[in-house]
Amino acid sequence: MSGPYPLKQDPDEAGQYEIRIHGHLDGRWTGWFEGLTLALEENGDTLISGRVIDQAALFGLLRKVRDAGMLLVSVNRVTASRADPCGDKS
Repeated sequence: MSGPYPLKQDPDEAGQYEIRIHGHLDGRWTGWFEGLTLALEENGDTLISGRVIDQAALFGLLRKVRDAGMLLVSVNRVTASRADPCGDKS
C-alpha cells in the first residue's frame, strides 16, 4: 500500500461546502448551522451551504448532523465557479 493521499489543498484553508441532508429542516436550524444557508429541495432533501473556515469546522458541522440523528446524503467542496456562477466576489 502506498503512502498517504497527496493533499491538493491546505486543510486549514477556508472553502465553500454543500452538505446534503435527507428530509426538510425548518428555519429554526439556521442558527444551529452557524450562519450557513439552508435550502429545501424538491426531492425532499435540505442543502446546507456556505463558507467553512477549515477542516476542523467542517468536521464539527458533520458531528452536529450525526448527533442530531440526521441522515447525511453527501458533502461536497464547491469550486469558486460553481459557488458563484456570476463571479461576484463581494
